[in-house]
Amino acid sequence: MTFTNQLYLDAPVVGQLEKDYLCKAIDSGFVSTIGPFVPEFETKFGGYLGVTKAVSVQSGTAALHISLVELGIGAGDEVIVPDLTFIATVNPIIYVGATPVIVEVEPDTWNISPEAIRKAITSKTRAIMPVHLYGNPCNMEEIMQIAREYKLYVIEDATESLGATYKDRYTGTFGDLGAFSFNGNKTMTTGGGGMVVGNNIEKLAHIKYLVNQARDESRGYYHTEVGYNYRLTNLEAAMGLAQLEQFAKFLAIKRHLHNIYEQELSGIAKLSFQKSYPESRSSYWFTAVCFQEAPDISMLQQKLKEKGLPSRRNFVPLHQMPAYSQYAKEAYPNAERLYNTGLCLPSSCLNTEEAVREFCKTLKEYI
Repeated sequence: MTFTNQLYLDAPVVGQLEKDYLCKAIDSGFVSTIGPFVPEFETKFGGYLGVTKAVSVQSGTAALHISLVELGIGAGDEVIVPDLTFIATVNPIIYVGATPVIVEVEPDTWNISPEAIRKAITSKTRAIMPVHLYGNPCNMEEIMQIAREYKLYVIEDATESLGATYKDRYTGTFGDLGAFSFNGNKTMTTGGGGMVVGNNIEKLAHIKYLVNQARDESRGYYHTEVGYNYRLTNLEAAMGLAQLEQFAKFLAIKRHLHNIYEQELSGIAKLSFQKSYPESRSSYWFTAVCFQEAPDISMLQQKLKEKGLPSRRNFVPLHQMPAYSQYAKEAYPNAERLYNTGLCLPSSCLNTEEAVREFCKTLKEYI
């Protein structure tokens, strides 16, 4: 078949509203890290999530890093992470000198297994870092129960899950701190950038201080501790405000496209979707599937690509990569199976229903 509609993997929606906001920022003369759009964006983003305070940073990675720094996690400490995630989850743990402890994921939700968390806890464990993979909420009730029982911090990697809910509460708002990303491929983007959120005013205020090079502005260029240049720019914040105004629409499109995929593909015995808990609602940053009888995923991707149809493999499990294999403590059959058989489908809000249905028709022909 000839594919007639342009299809996008994860491209953002950027239009006139973003241009208008960016022009306002440029006309104001504030284009760098000082400007009125930064505090406005932080306030409105925190308001959307219902948290006490939000602090903007330069990336989701920076959000996770500064969260670890603020909680005093460092050399000799262990932080529990899922095997199936982007490396930006685990890298900040290594930055602060702590040890990541890689644990298995659940076979259906693809998220970190609470049972595996319990088994991995030692006297050195300081924190759990659950990842809401592809926008799908983790079992935060059980994770928070474990954290309370063992007196552990929880830093939520919600970089892929803005708008997702667990028991009517947004991901990123359960733990001590939550980290979000506004990378160009996210549902909402500022081009780059991220956010740290939480309800502890003192800790968030200190993070705000740290990301501004720990500068005591009342004394000029005087710095009381080692800080970081992690500030969001006024230009990025302007774009963030434009995106936030439209975010409810973006989220609705993501969920609508996922429903189309389920309508078209659910009858295929060889294929299953990433599943959510009954009490949760995914943001579907990506609609992701896996095959019970594994095709050659690379070959399938190539065939789709020849038709102009994009797709993406699941993340390579951490334990399979040279830089992280030393942190593996067990076997990870679920993560390995999901990598070997999984595929992320085109999920951009730019996609039309017609284009998604055509993609499904082609996919069914190949499998």
